[in-house]
Amino acid sequence: MAEQEAVPGSPADAPIDSGDSSAGTRVARWVTGLFAPQALVIGLPPVIGLMTGGWPGAGWGLMASALCGGVPAGVIMAGVRAGRLDSHHLVDRASRTRPLLVAMVAVIAALVLLAVLDAPRLLVATVTAMLAALALTVPITLRWKISFHAAVSAGTVVLLAHVLPAVPTLTAGALLVALICWARVRLEHHTWAQVAAGVVSGAGSAWATLAAFGI
Repeated sequence: MAEQEAVPGSPADAPIDSGDSSAGTRVARWVTGLFAPQALVIGLPPVIGLMTGGWPGAGWGLMASALCGGVPAGVIMAGVRAGRLDSHHLVDRASRTRPLLVAMVAVIAALVLLAVLDAPRLLVATVTAMLAALALTVPITLRWKISFHAAVSAGTVVLLAHVLPAVPTLTAGALLVALICWARVRLEHHTWAQVAAGVVSGAGSAWATLAAFGI
């Protein structure tokens, strides 16, 4: 599909797959919903916390999930119900700004609490990586519809590879990220360039953050 100019209300920003009921599109919708950025952001911190700090670490992770994922998800849900947002996937690029700014504030709050209260180091690095990814992708999405599905999934794989066996995690993760990218393009919510940019942004932010922490 040729890349379209992303302007508010244009086909490039709208969910144009609604009338397609083919098997491929049904799979793409399922993948998009299952691996939504909000789900990954909520699910990742407790796993990192548990693997690095046991059950107390999992508790820290749940707190991070509530702030980093729960608060933005609540804002998005309220926006969808009020008709200000098209869906929890934020397909319309023009509607992304406010929820993403809320997400940045929530992630900063989580990071400050984790750092001050001496949470596990890798969990602090995980939330820092989330903030770094947002700092990189939010300015981009104001001009060009970079894929947050791709960015968050790629960053998640890099972070999980530090608490799970690295080679199988990276191998399986790369296949999963490729599937997520395919789903976003199949639904015509993104171009291949936009999902590729998301992968580079998410994985690069996570890798750079871990390197800065010396992990």
